[in-house]
Amino acid sequence: MWPSLVHYQQSCRALDEGGVISYATESVFGIGCDPHRLDAVERILTLKRRSWTKGLILIASEPEQLEDWVDWSEVPNVQTIFESWPGPETWVVPVADHVSQLLRGQFNSLAVRVSAHEVVRGICNQFGSAIVSTSANRAGRREARSSFAVRKLFKDKIDYYVPGTTGKNSRPSRIRMAATGQVLRA
Repeated sequence: MWPSLVHYQQSCRALDEGGVISYATESVFGIGCDPHRLDAVERILTLKRRSWTKGLILIASEPEQLEDWVDWSEVPNVQTIFESWPGPETWVVPVADHVSQLLRGQFNSLAVRVSAHEVVRGICNQFGSAIVSTSANRAGRREARSSFAVRKLFKDKIDYYVPGTTGKNSRPSRIRMAATGQVLRA
């Protein structure tokens, strides 16, 4: 089942209210929230049992949705980054000064991606902004690859489950450093 406009509207209502949603991505199911709502970011970290020091990823449907978080003028090789999107390519870029440590972790950078997945794009388009995105799992455990697996793990702790299926990628997105092109996760 693919999401309808109603599903996107309900997911955005949950995001607006500081909720956590679950949705399909290119390779795994993710959980996410409004990055402006630090209470929701903390909830995700608690659900995953993940340290804030690692930082999180923001996903968007277009680069402009990341402008609140990234100073593109400080990003080397910005054209290379834009040419890799939309798709399962995450880049670690210099972060805007105001970005919370809950999002960037112990770093002065932030991981960002413009997704090609229809569900992610639909959520971000309807929401009008990037959202926090992290795999739907406990830290150090396998990522959920179905909505059923996410529901089994998190039960009623997720405010809205967006219907959909993952893309054809068998692995989570590749993560690269913008400054060097170094691959952090293949």
